[in-house]
Amino acid sequence: MTTRGPSGPAGDAIEVRIDGVAQVVPRGTTILDACAAAGVSTPTLCYGDTIRARNVCRVCVVEVAGSRTLVPACSREVEAGMEVETDNARVRHARRLVLELLGSSVDLSLHDAVEEWNARYGADPGRFGEAAETVAQPTKVDNDLYVRDYSKCILCYQCVDACGEQVQHTFAIAIAGRGFGSTISTEHDVPLPESACVYCGNCIEVCPTDALMFRSEHDLRGAGTWDESRQTRTDTICAYCGVGCTLTLHVQHGVGDDPDDRIVKVSSPHDSGVTAGNLCIKGRFGFDHVRP
Repeated sequence: MTTRGPSGPAGDAIEVRIDGVAQVVPRGTTILDACAAAGVSTPTLCYGDTIRARNVCRVCVVEVAGSRTLVPACSREVEAGMEVETDNARVRHARRLVLELLGSSVDLSLHDAVEEWNARYGADPGRFGEAAETVAQPTKVDNDLYVRDYSKCILCYQCVDACGEQVQHTFAIAIAGRGFGSTISTEHDVPLPESACVYCGNCIEVCPTDALMFRSEHDLRGAGTWDESRQTRTDTICAYCGVGCTLTLHVQHGVGDDPDDRIVKVSSPHDSGVTAGNLCIKGRFGFDHVRP
């Protein structure tokens, strides 16, 4: 009888040990995915399932037996016989310090899991005091489609990669500057409407901290009427052309004094064989015609 691993025949599967428990996974699996298969929750900020890992944030570091340093789980592939520790003292200390350093310099308030991670690892970003260096800067609102709040940016490169060779090939943005002066910038730091941006919004889709946000969501949050508890998500097919992209319509039931349902933003499933989460300007932003 031929046995099978999670996604392939036995010949493609290898055995690793995660926190002392044997786990059989396909060759080429990352440690992060192997941990997920084993039911181990591994925090990560800069990882996205549609972009090649840059292992920038280092929140997902684990200890691999025989390795001098902790390794990023999001990009390191498993090897036969590998022994991985995900929750020992060394790993917990590293994760706590990374969360404290990031939290003291970047606004992570809109990330769903950071508060939970801080509690899990005992991280206290406030211990560096009010004089801690930050990346705070005014929110950039220079177009009708999306806003840029780089006080929330962790420089994970996901938007740069989505705009560049991994998805869009527009190359409208890149990292400029060094240290705390580093920021996402257009060419020659020109205003976004004057840049090469084609407003596909794929950068918004991959941003993990809401540094990039739909203008519609930004305005509703500012007015205090953004309410995810009254939102539903419905998949449909974009009607603008014949490609057949899947759209996920985020609909809020009642906005302010308006009792009607309203599309507040549009995304696309990351597991879609057509889009892999990516859309064009029409699919992502062309929903205003739905309302009279």
